[in-house]
Amino acid sequence: MFTRLNAYHIMWLFVFFDLPTNHKKERKAAAIFRKNLIKDGFAMMQYSVYTRHCASNESAIVHIKRVQSMLPPWGEVSILKITDKQFGYMLNYYGRQRKDPAPSPGQLELF
Repeated sequence: MFTRLNAYHIMWLFVFFDLPTNHKKERKAAAIFRKNLIKDGFAMMQYSVYTRHCASNESAIVHIKRVQSMLPPWGEVSILKITDKQFGYMLNYYGRQRKDPAPSPGQLELF
């Protein structure tokens, strides 16, 4: 049975982090963590905030486990999972001007 994706099934993952960069090892670990997030399909929203679109909760769980497997040895990392509907309620500003949210990635349907 085919079920169409909707705004309550599509998920967004946010990864927030505060990683130390005082020493060479810490800077290297932070850089590797950011590069691995990008390899896994995350995009930088702000310097220490990365987002990723997931077609389903199951897909989001897979990516959460990947992030957990690449955590650096130092620093704080938080992962937030929200629905596409909740994501649509986000308000973005550039200075005092309201900025439209980034469009959701297109969905590929296979028959």
